[in-house]
Amino acid sequence: MTNQEIFELMARFDASTATTLKLSTKDFSLELGKGGPAAPIPAATPVPAPAAAVSPAAAPAPAGKCITAPLVGTFYAASAPDAAPFVQVGDHVKKGQTVCLMEAMKMMNEVQAPCDCVIEEILQEDGALVSFGEPLLRYREG
Repeated sequence: MTNQEIFELMARFDASTATTLKLSTKDFSLELGKGGPAAPIPAATPVPAPAAAVSPAAAPAPAGKCITAPLVGTFYAASAPDAAPFVQVGDHVKKGQTVCLMEAMKMMNEVQAPCDCVIEEILQEDGALVSFGEPLLRYREG
């Protein structure tokens, strides 16, 4: 497996409700787990607390409409490290205009504006690994 495939698998596992994952092939073995060891069952009582902590973390989702990640991958604000970003806060963009790139499996995918809008906030850092559906940019129509 490539590093990108491993990162994508890890991101999907992290976003899932599964608590363990074991993958073995002829030349490769990977084991992932979430939470604490299985022995402390009383830890199941505090587990709702982290779940509640996750909900508030999700609750402060950006107010307004967001362009979300169409896939698991790496967010890029520009076409190259030394290039200007596709958009900046305050930019007016047209429907279909490229606003960022997502890299997955060594393939670059353009993310386009869903409508004529104004970019209000860039929610991800350049090079960040993002999950499917995670907000990338906040915008208002106009």
